[in-house]
Amino acid sequence: MLFDLDGTLVDTADEFVVVVQQLRAEHGMAAMDPLRIRASVSNGARALVCLGLGLDPNDAIFESKRLRLLELYSEVLGSEAKPYPGISLLLAELAKRNISWGVATNKPRAYAEPLMAKIDLPPCPSLVCPDDVKDRKPHPESLYRNCRDLGCAPHEAIYVGDHLRDIEAGKRAGMYTIAAAYGYIEADDEPSSWGADALISDSKNLAELIFNL
Repeated sequence: MLFDLDGTLVDTADEFVVVVQQLRAEHGMAAMDPLRIRASVSNGARALVCLGLGLDPNDAIFESKRLRLLELYSEVLGSEAKPYPGISLLLAELAKRNISWGVATNKPRAYAEPLMAKIDLPPCPSLVCPDDVKDRKPHPESLYRNCRDLGCAPHEAIYVGDHLRDIEAGKRAGMYTIAAAYGYIEADDEPSSWGADALISDSKNLAELIFNL
């Protein structure tokens, strides 16, 4: 069993809402709708800077603002994040059934590793971050590395993610894919169009779906 991190295994959005609002405040901008920020969390730091400050990635000051966002995030990392409902029970059941699990994320290890250490989850047997691979998702390299870590073939794995790139990576790796529609979904996005093998709208039902496959 393989999972994306933010928006799939762990709800980190409240921390990014705080960070984006703080970044806006530093620039004399009013607070924005928190739901808009939540929906963009899976798109990463660059997207949050674009959203929060209305900047283009080619703007001269863009990189400094991205680094400032990450600095602010490091100050609150793990303070509000929590596993989605049902995830802790799912991982416990995987352990009972001797099913290995891992995480493939585009979140840098400097943030992913301490985040997972601070939340109420068992130790992750295989955490693969963009620092560990040449090509990040939607390339399947991260998932192949998970499989090597866990000693399974890609076609024996299931990958759950809340973004199109997760499903694309899983399909390219030959895995069974589940779209986590309970995650961070943009208003104009439609998880049912991603081509996943299954779609789940409530994390509490994820275990039932998996163990009935």
